Amino acid sequence: MSQGPGDSGLDLNRQDRASAVAYEWAQRTFANRKGRAGLPILGTGGFFANLMDFPGTVISMTSDGIGTKAELAERTGIYRTLGFDLMAMVVDDLVAVGCEPVNVTNILDVDTVDPSVVDELMHGLHEAAAVARVAVVGGEIAELGDRIGGWGDGMHFNWCATAIGILPAGRSPLDGRLVAAGDAVVALRSDGFRSNGFSLVRRVMAATFGADWHREPCEASTWGGVLLTPSRIYAPLVVDLATEGVAISGVVHVTGGGVPGNLARLLRPNGLGADLGTLFPPHSFMREVMQRGGVPPEQAYRLWNMGNGMLLTMPPGQVGPCLAAAEARGYPARVAGTITPDPAIVLHTEDGSELAFPGGRR
Repeated sequence: MSQGPGDSGLDLNRQDRASAVAYEWAQRTFANRKGRAGLPILGTGGFFANLMDFPGTVISMTSDGIGTKAELAERTGIYRTLGFDLMAMVVDDLVAVGCEPVNVTNILDVDTVDPSVVDELMHGLHEAAAVARVAVVGGEIAELGDRIGGWGDGMHFNWCATAIGILPAGRSPLDGRLVAAGDAVVALRSDGFRSNGFSLVRRVMAATFGADWHREPCEASTWGGVLLTPSRIYAPLVVDLATEGVAISGVVHVTGGGVPGNLARLLRPNGLGADLGTLFPPHSFMREVMQRGGVPPEQAYRLWNMGNGMLLTMPPGQVGPCLAAAEARGYPARVAGTITPDPAIVLHTEDGSELAFPGGRR
């Protein structure tokens, strides 16, 4: 059966199964550290990052990458902003388990190295590290020839990172167990697609405009420029909220799987759900991609962040201080809904429709 432009070629269920298989094998290695420093803390499988017990402290580690967003830089010749995308992918996962990010390493796989492009990428990573308040402590550049492909004649690459965070003394990890029915859900607005769902976006763009779709006008820029919009890094805000005493019960980094897929991770430990009636609406260019590709809302909300890059849950009495702190730091935030005892996630979209997804069924 042929695929239309709205078919990303990604099977999210298959990806989830593959992740479960990989984690099952990883979990079998935990016993290697039994009675030793670095024993993983069980109960965080499938979460945003795992936690490891060390004498006197708990640390967290996570790895991720920017995926096919690298092609946007290859098409536009703009490389510096990708550092923000890479940084956001890992440090925002760390704060989702309650840790403060401290160190990052990265791996850049290329076909043939171009020092000028590497300089732009690392310049951007340096700028992103300043925002995230982390040190980039190492990395690797691997020249792999035709094992790496891409668009055009320049350097083609894949870029991934690993980040480490520490759980501040006296704090509990954010593993979903603190979330309760009646908690408020606060959404933090995204600036664009961040680093997820670009396989579908690129397919829609190519089917609509042809091979050079990135040069087509979009809003006050081009489609290439708009889609390259760098990710906002939420980690400093979340760290500051905890430091200032805002009682956050859970954090959701909205990456692949969208709002429902990632929120379900947080709700699973206590078998809860959510009713979200006032999420930020999707950006106009997101709606245009949906319309041009014939992408139904239920698929779009599982692939893209749809205007919401992070969700915070908290007792209702904490909402005021949270919103004030976000506004003071330039993060658009709003109350998006509430946590419910019914294990279903219900999204009320801007056109008045209601979408239901599985919630935190245990």
